[in-house]
Amino acid sequence: MKAFSTHLFLMLLNAVSKLSWGVLYKLSDIVRFLIFDIGQYRKKVVLQNMRNSFPELSDTKIHEIAAKFYRNFTDIIFETIKLKSISREDLLDRIDLDVSILDDYYQKNQNLVVVAGHLGNWEMLNLFGSARLSHQMVVVYHELQNDAFEDWFKNVRTRFGTEMVTMKEAISKAMQPRDRPFVFILINDQSPVPEKAFWTRFLNQDTGVFRGVELIARRLNSPVLYMAILKNEAKRGFYRGYFKLITETPKQAPNNSILQAQIDFLEQDIVHQPDNWLWTHKRWKHPRPAHLNPLQLLQEIQSE
Repeated sequence: MKAFSTHLFLMLLNAVSKLSWGVLYKLSDIVRFLIFDIGQYRKKVVLQNMRNSFPELSDTKIHEIAAKFYRNFTDIIFETIKLKSISREDLLDRIDLDVSILDDYYQKNQNLVVVAGHLGNWEMLNLFGSARLSHQMVVVYHELQNDAFEDWFKNVRTRFGTEMVTMKEAISKAMQPRDRPFVFILINDQSPVPEKAFWTRFLNQDTGVFRGVELIARRLNSPVLYMAILKNEAKRGFYRGYFKLITETPKQAPNNSILQAQIDFLEQDIVHQPDNWLWTHKRWKHPRPAHLNPLQLLQEIQSE
């Protein structure tokens, strides 16, 4: 029975993906009302995260930002479903992103490590990359527990040639040779195990950061770039992105400086568009440990 209901739901997703953008956004508005206004989905988490991040803002302003976020949240759900059937031309038209810096590295036959946060529709940007870039796209992701949903989303994400890599195999897959230069992409703003995390200040709070990005970057010794995707405020469902170089020599970079740069850039983008980040996640559920080892702090290291 469970397998049958899953099959029916996936058929529904496929049908929804073929609807027009206008109909999808009407459905998004309905679902937003149902899950946030009626269901109150994680509203306490969203509001507490925002209050802690922006203590200088009034409660009225916090609720104003939250209301915009709720719409973004359901928009991203329906936009992601649409990716199942979106044409390459439609996809490329919806994201304004200068990729010339990546094209330059491709001409130099260089692999890249790209780090990002949960800004805008990160799923759309990942698919855009495989549709537009000359590099092989390699994206690190968390597996879903339901095999049928896992297969459906993996099919969506790999439509234009992206290679998906699970978290547990990220380091080994990063070192694997490929036929052409690749971009290794990691979304790096989740909540890590506190005893293994790099600790810093982010949005006015003690925050742990996964260290895997820096470990992979040092092993590859490839240029590391920060990637952002911001909303086009004038056109629903359209985005603009940019890249910032963090370092071209990660082995010579100070310990955890790559992570600190990413966090600094991400914070700037969140402050600029506060409703554009994923606020439903319990990112600050772990307190900072009383004692940290040197690998968990920002410090200078000797060149290797």
